[in-house]
Amino acid sequence: MPLRKATHLRALGTGGSIPCRPAPANGYIPRMSSRNQARTQRLHAPRVLLPGGWAHDVVLTVDAAGTIERIETGAAPNGAQPLGGPTVPGMVNAHSHAFQRLIAGFTDTAENPDDSFWTWREAMYRAVLRLDADQFEAAFRHVYIEMLRAGYTSVGEFHYVHHQPDGTPYARRAELAERSLGAAADTGIALSLLPVLYAHSGFGGQAPNDGQRRFINDVDGFLRLRAEAEESARANHPLTVTGVALHSLRAVTGEEIEATLSALPDSIPVHIHVAEQQREVDDCLAWSGQRPVEWLLEHVPGVDPRWCLIHATHVTEDELAGIAQRDAVVGLCPVTEANLGDGHFPAERYLAHGGAFAIGSDSHVSVNAVEELRWLEYGQRLVAQKRNRLGGPERPAVGENLYVTAAAEGARAIGQPAGRIEAGRRADLLVLDDSDPLLTGCPDTQLLNRWLFGIGDRAIRDVWVGGRRVVESGHHPDEEAAAEAFRQVCRALVYD
Repeated sequence: MPLRKATHLRALGTGGSIPCRPAPANGYIPRMSSRNQARTQRLHAPRVLLPGGWAHDVVLTVDAAGTIERIETGAAPNGAQPLGGPTVPGMVNAHSHAFQRLIAGFTDTAENPDDSFWTWREAMYRAVLRLDADQFEAAFRHVYIEMLRAGYTSVGEFHYVHHQPDGTPYARRAELAERSLGAAADTGIALSLLPVLYAHSGFGGQAPNDGQRRFINDVDGFLRLRAEAEESARANHPLTVTGVALHSLRAVTGEEIEATLSALPDSIPVHIHVAEQQREVDDCLAWSGQRPVEWLLEHVPGVDPRWCLIHATHVTEDELAGIAQRDAVVGLCPVTEANLGDGHFPAERYLAHGGAFAIGSDSHVSVNAVEELRWLEYGQRLVAQKRNRLGGPERPAVGENLYVTAAAEGARAIGQPAGRIEAGRRADLLVLDDSDPLLTGCPDTQLLNRWLFGIGDRAIRDVWVGGRRVVESGHHPDEEAAAEAFRQVCRALVYD
């Protein structure tokens, strides 16, 4: 049965600067693709955003593995390849469910006065049950190219669809995870694969429902799946880190969290959805007498800098302080959170506690880093009825503070050696087009403000990942082929 026809619409229903912390070691050194030139390169840019601020006439020496080896400022090009515009670190997408791009916009019809995340979820479940492995791969490939063109150079794929449509495992349990790995390697984006443990439908270990049958694993089955994916990543796929995700406290028990994490290295990234919806908070209180973040911080003592708490929308002051004290990252997805009616994360108060945040495009109703950062700031302005909420003493320009923080903390959250332009980090770079009237002659202090609040993603000209240019003049070499495959999936899934 098609997911959607016109006649099926009703059934479907639906203030302070943050210090940039280094990414932790993850036990896996990403390798460069064979498509890279195995040689040292020298790249010259008229100005570059370094950790200490903007520098002019910068030469970057990038080794054969795609890592920045040396940075010279005030340097003559001396034959270095020109980057040709202001250069900033590539942005990190800390939270992705790539397949959900397929239903973007198709659940935005006003038919149910009680539409919420929960009705949207039912539509998502119906889409999941109709997709085969090739269709998943087409979605991964197209969305990863969209990300690159939008300025994301790394992505954390929170991957929870594991099995065949009837719920039985594939012959190779990591089949769908490996489709993500292959799509990332082919398109050139750096990937942190986060296989998801999903075991239950509600707090306290409730039995899963039929719509979740492609997600469900016990701990042993999940660890076998993850081991397969990690083996494949190490052997075949460049620029890849393998972490772990716990879907939510609704979907895993405390015992399952302990059993899973105790079996894995204590250096890998750990992600979890938490406190996204008010109903989730209410259900957690009814089950445990505690709120989700409160329960997590009290019962999982290992929450630390390698953890990323996705959404954390509904939090108290004590919970904000607790997250910040543990130096975890909050993964914010402002466009998805707005689209689903989740609620509003109190970012200004969180920053006052010294908290760290990253951004993600989550359901991919929009694949646009600029839009995520804008709405992170604009949401605070709407609540406070004041302007310029997320700047700070070190970086009073709001756009620069948002960008620098999200890139660096996003890299930490997904364990990638990226997020900043400095020696020892991967050469993940965005080159902006300063022929745009709003950027021509713009002083350093206002350049990212002009870009993020005035121009948008059209200012992104070239994108480099690991010292290789993967987007040139706004285009990826495989974008048309990937888009056509994605069109065919859209036709089969939602337009039949």
